[in-house]
Formats: sequence, C-alpha cells, structure tokens
Amino acid sequence: MIAIIKSLQARLKTVVMICWVLLAVIASASLLVDTHHAHSWVVQHVPFFWSLFGFAAASVIIGAARWFGRSGIQAPTDFYTRTPSSEEEA
Repeated sequence: MIAIIKSLQARLKTVVMICWVLLAVIASASLLVDTHHAHSWVVQHVPFFWSLFGFAAASVIIGAARWFGRSGIQAPTDFYTRTPSSEEEA
C-alpha cells in the first residue's frame, strides 16, 4: 500500500488531471438525468444540484472535524516524544 501511495505522489500532476476529467464526466452525466418528475423545484431547475449538495455537505463535515480536532480532541504531534514536565508529575 505504501508503494502505491508513493507512486501516486510521484505522479501528482497526472492524478490531479485524472480527477478533473472524472469530475467533468460526472458533471456531464448529471445533465443527462431526466428531472421532469423531480420531487422539488430545486432538484428540477438547478443543474448539478446533488453534486453541489454533496460538495457542501462534505465541506461542512470536514470543517466540523477540523474544528473538533483543534478544540482539544487532537493530541499534539509531539505527544509521545516529549518528556513529562514537573507540573505533570506532581
């Protein structure tokens, strides 16, 4: 698995280009979906609605996770390498 990750990191520009092409294909395919019988006005009239909704939901989840992590849940990066201070021993 590490070898796969390193090979993808070595070809980062190719990976990014493939992701952009995949995004364009998915967005184009969403235009082909028949929305005549959609359940709401938004789904029927806003192109790429579910793609935009999914992106917004993922952004909110990532933002909330980062906020929780920085608010005290996440351990410092030097947690296992630092020496205990005199205050923590008492």
